[in-house]
Amino acid sequence: MRATLMYGAGDVRVENVPDSVIKHPTDALVRITASCVCGSDLHPYGSMKPEDAPARMGHEFIGIVEDTGSEVNTVKRGDLVVAPFAISDNTCEFCREGLHTSCAHAQANFWDGLPDEGGQAEAVRVPLADGTLVKLPVAPDSALIPSLLTLSDVFGTGYHAAVAGGVNERTRVTVIGDGAVGLLAVLSAKRLGAEQIILMGRHEARTDLGREFGATDVVAARGEEGIEAVRELTGGHGTHVVLEAVGHMPAYEQALGVVRPGGVISRVGVPQYEEAPVGFGSLFRHNIRLAGGPAPVRAYIEELMPAILDGTIEPGKVFDATTDLDGVPAGYQDMADRKSLKVLVKP
Repeated sequence: MRATLMYGAGDVRVENVPDSVIKHPTDALVRITASCVCGSDLHPYGSMKPEDAPARMGHEFIGIVEDTGSEVNTVKRGDLVVAPFAISDNTCEFCREGLHTSCAHAQANFWDGLPDEGGQAEAVRVPLADGTLVKLPVAPDSALIPSLLTLSDVFGTGYHAAVAGGVNERTRVTVIGDGAVGLLAVLSAKRLGAEQIILMGRHEARTDLGREFGATDVVAARGEEGIEAVRELTGGHGTHVVLEAVGHMPAYEQALGVVRPGGVISRVGVPQYEEAPVGFGSLFRHNIRLAGGPAPVRAYIEELMPAILDGTIEPGKVFDATTDLDGVPAGYQDMADRKSLKVLVKP
């Protein structure tokens, strides 16, 4: 079968690899019908060292179940399913608390942690299929597929940022980042009732979509100029919640500048740093809290799906380009160059 591999920074290839096969009785084999390139894939695309390669790529997909292990009970051959970016059993104590990204099962993992599997491919072996996969009540060619695909990561991740930040109808919110996660954090904050949503981004086509999703204000400036603009929009105090969807230190520093005393900075995605200001002169002095983490999107799929199915929301609008597997390398480059927001892949 064909699959996407990354050999180093800027070096993505589509190659023939051994077919995925059932290895454990709890596995399912899924033929992928829709996948995508994630903003977090751009981190290794910009920095991967050749000695760490090759790496199978892709952690967001929808597909049709082709085979199951003897212990799989919740899905069967022919079912259309969506998979979160984290593999979990959905039964351990952490999963029962809605923290599927900390699943205690020995086979629990992130897709990026499985060396021989990936979602940007023709097929994939899904460990812990009963816990990981969610059946979709539509046909594989449904017009809702792009929006349903966002349940595998970016919508659930944006929603997790808002939930972890405590967004409600009494909060003012700043979203930092106009990528797919940032835009869907805007949509999530709107769904949770935020009275003001400021989107910090400078790509007009993206911020226009952010306004469609619910942003009340857009700030294109960065750094101190951007911080001052947000404070002017909020009576000088900043916002109760900051949803940081970029992952680089300047975005974190910007979050510190726009959060209100007593507020929350909620981070999602993959932070590209280990050390950050948290002491008296930053978080501690004004009782600012730090929240977020890897989004347990499996916990949110059943909650978020109905609004997609009934057409209330259309998070799939974050996809602005579509390709087959042959076009995946160019899709990476287009996203890195900000020519595309998010690339949908149809193997």
